[in-house]
Amino acid sequence: MAFQTPLAVSRARNLRKNDTEAERRLWEAIRNRRLAGFKFVRQLPVGPYVADFACRERKLIVEVDGATHGSENELRHDEKRTAFLQAEGFYVMRCWNDDVFTNLEGVFDGILLRLKERL
Repeated sequence: MAFQTPLAVSRARNLRKNDTEAERRLWEAIRNRRLAGFKFVRQLPVGPYVADFACRERKLIVEVDGATHGSENELRHDEKRTAFLQAEGFYVMRCWNDDVFTNLEGVFDGILLRLKERL
């Protein structure tokens, strides 16, 4: 795995203290192996980036995106970030804040599907 930059480690600590409501909701649902026994961590530094949630065992990253991720600039940044994370062996799954609030079971189904594919 890529070296964790000091800036990314510091940023991850800050993000853990200031997570979004959608991230808090998903974290409460998947922490402590609550999702089919899989262990997730939050705000994992990977190289210069910080992944919202990661199952290291299956090399799955789950990103929870809000409205800002729809801008052209953010889309380019997300593509670059995803390419880096994929080069590190991770599969990056994205879900929207709205889905976490209105369709949490669907988000779980998507995560479980990706976890099973990563055997």
